[in-house]
Amino acid sequence: MTDAILDIRGISKSFGALKASDDVSLDLRAGEIHALIGPNGAGKSTLIAQIAGSLKPDTGEVWLEGRNVTLDGPVARAQAGLGRTFQISSLAMEDTVLQNAVLGALGARHRAPGLWRPVMKQADLRDTAMAALSEVGLDEFAHFRTADLSHGQRRQLEVAVALTLKPHVFLMDEPMAGLGADGSALLVNFLHGLKSRAPILLVEHDMDAVFQLADRISVLVYGRIIATGTPDEIRANSQVREAYLGEEDDA
Repeated sequence: MTDAILDIRGISKSFGALKASDDVSLDLRAGEIHALIGPNGAGKSTLIAQIAGSLKPDTGEVWLEGRNVTLDGPVARAQAGLGRTFQISSLAMEDTVLQNAVLGALGARHRAPGLWRPVMKQADLRDTAMAALSEVGLDEFAHFRTADLSHGQRRQLEVAVALTLKPHVFLMDEPMAGLGADGSALLVNFLHGLKSRAPILLVEHDMDAVFQLADRISVLVYGRIIATGTPDEIRANSQVREAYLGEEDDA
């Protein structure tokens, strides 16, 4: 595990008698996409909340680039290099594409805007925001209202906002949710290139996308990791097929 950028060590979390995370360990290495899959109710959301810092584990640790961040909140983890996109969009829909990206860049500077100097006039923030928009292919849409973007473009904008934080790790929660076949194909191609910028821990229900994208896959069932391996190893794992891949309604 010495080459792990993100290292989850023995995370456990209970809610009364329910053990939502049960001694979960996994890691994310440079240049890879590590997918986390599992049926509904497996504990993925609880685990992601603990990795992101919005929920504290009962036991276990979260390490980011060799530093224990278990007691850090989500803002501190973002500032330390954890870039997150959400299952449900957190974008300001009535603001422009550029305004959303500038607010991300503002967070990366660890400062609030001065009342005497409107944020949108700060050249360094605009430059950072425009560079991120260009990287995801949205620079031509900078002055569009975010609500007028397609669903797939909003997903790209979420990545652009994360990029303004100069992340060392991406945590992506169901980025394919709500996308059609064409939108999913475009996002798959985009994420293939993005992993060289920063490794991606990907939570996703779209199994076609997972098996196209993932270098490694971990399968979470009833709060426990039951298998980790390459896509071929996961496909061939009889325990995984019985617990998850064979259940079409959970795919």
